Amino acid sequence: MNHPHPPVKTATLDKHSAAGKPSHPTELIQKIQKGLRFSELKTLQDTLDLPFEKLAAKLCISRSTLQRRKVAGRLSPDESDKVVRFSRLLRQATAVFGDAAKARAWLKHPQAGLGGATPLDYASTETGAREVENLLGRIEYSVYT
Repeated sequence: MNHPHPPVKTATLDKHSAAGKPSHPTELIQKIQKGLRFSELKTLQDTLDLPFEKLAAKLCISRSTLQRRKVAGRLSPDESDKVVRFSRLLRQATAVFGDAAKARAWLKHPQAGLGGATPLDYASTETGAREVENLLGRIEYSVYT
């Protein structure tokens, strides 16, 4: 069956590496430090179903920087870290809501539990991402009202 938004098959989202073995945090850290391939940003964009420039803005990547990264084929370590952060939240939201489409919708819409901010905007910092994860945890365990 062909899905309009297939599951992401990158190391940033999968719990397993391409070889099928569980990834060790050190491996992911090394990939971030090296800089993820530009294609991983494109995969995240496809999975989140956001216009490319809108996702880049949420990741604080300017249009000119985005073009340079595309030509170079790699993201900076800081940009890579943000892609991994968004991927982590998408994976957690999909697990909580049981559906990638519901997860995408939730991540892109204002949430009362975040003071009316959208989760992706709130997650522009690691501290904000942790708050999004906490909110997802409360939703998962039905303690969110």
